[in-house]
Amino acid sequence: MRRIFLLLALGLTNLAFGQEMLSYDNYVTWVRGFHPVAKQADITVEFGELELRASRGGFDPRLYGDLDSKRFKNTNYYNKREAGLVIPTMAGVELKGLVEYNTGSLLNPEMEVPEDGLAALGASVNLGQGLFIDKRRAALRQAQVYVESTKAERIQILNDLFMESTEAYWSWAADYQNVMVLEGGVKLAEERFEMVKESYIQGDFPAIDTVEAYTQVMDRTYRLQSAQIQFFKSTQYLNTFLWDENNEPVDLMESVYPENVLDQMLFDYDKESMREYIFRHPQLLLTDYDIESLEIDRRYKSNMLLPVLKVNYNFLVEKLDDFQLSPFLENNYKLGVTFSTPILLRRERGDLGLAKAKINFKTYERDLKLLKLTAKLDAEIYNFETVEQQLGIYTNNVNGLQKLLRGEMMRFEVGESSLFLVNAREVSLISAQTTLNDLAAKRKSAYAKMLNAAGLGFED
Repeated sequence: MRRIFLLLALGLTNLAFGQEMLSYDNYVTWVRGFHPVAKQADITVEFGELELRASRGGFDPRLYGDLDSKRFKNTNYYNKREAGLVIPTMAGVELKGLVEYNTGSLLNPEMEVPEDGLAALGASVNLGQGLFIDKRRAALRQAQVYVESTKAERIQILNDLFMESTEAYWSWAADYQNVMVLEGGVKLAEERFEMVKESYIQGDFPAIDTVEAYTQVMDRTYRLQSAQIQFFKSTQYLNTFLWDENNEPVDLMESVYPENVLDQMLFDYDKESMREYIFRHPQLLLTDYDIESLEIDRRYKSNMLLPVLKVNYNFLVEKLDDFQLSPFLENNYKLGVTFSTPILLRRERGDLGLAKAKINFKTYERDLKLLKLTAKLDAEIYNFETVEQQLGIYTNNVNGLQKLLRGEMMRFEVGESSLFLVNAREVSLISAQTTLNDLAAKRKSAYAKMLNAAGLGFED
């Protein structure tokens, strides 16, 4: 449900004290704090943390229990019970402990254990595949890389929101100033029309001057209405960036206005420093993290070329206190060695080659992305500086048109000019003032685009 925008926290607008201006700084603070996209950006970091937690689950200790029993025609064939604990480690060694209780008249002899059961404590070690990296360790390291990539993705989302919301604010501010300028032009035209009409009645001006004055009222009214339509559109678009703490969209009241788009603003930047920022640009970091994740996959696929060589060793005792008394590889142990390897290794070599090709593909993509980001930043810097120069030129142009209008008015008052020339001067000035407002907004938006191109935004 949309609500009327009355009071914003953080001092955005305080109508209770008659302060109705929505400043740019408070506006972007509000957008960063409550816009759904900003909250989505924060949630992306949670994705990485939850993925990391899930991958760490591959190293969680695991309890297990097995029961296998058979009884037929009053004969207890066998009753096999086993319970244990398996502890995977980051070193690739799997520790385990278990207890067996097996009984039965037809029990397989190798399954026979003492009456009180048999305890075992040992480990499984991979000496081939899985010695340096295995599926669990690869998944964990990729999850750690993913955590960092979600942080970069969050920054990129926020940077784009900063640029879009900034552009929306200054467009709104320029449209508001244009309405103010055109309202002043309409008021001036109406006052002049009344003056000319009164002078015509008194016989000082010809009838054609009243037509000239009236057409100016109609033309400026039309231009004002067009500007009001544009201001309404920009206000509605600005509203899409304003949400409250309850995740509800809010609307600006008609009495709320922006700061003057022509007011000075600090543009603090250094071109060389901004070019250095490119190497930490979120988009480039995301590609770097992709390459890092692919490199982990390549190491894992390379490890798959090794043969499977797994050694299992367990101490066997009837009582837990006997573990320290059991000699290694002399008595009371269970030992197993597993070995296997494909002869041609075609699947393994194909997977490794594919992993390397993916890294090469992504590396070329990174090089191209770096070039594009650098070119975009240079273009945005050039655009900002050019617009800044245009603004200075057009400011002088507006000042010159104001002087021409004052001079034309003085000539008109002493009868050396005509109403047509005065109106022409005013039209030129009004048009120049609206263009100046648009340029001022364009410059401030260009600054935000330049920051975005360098990978900066709300938090920089």
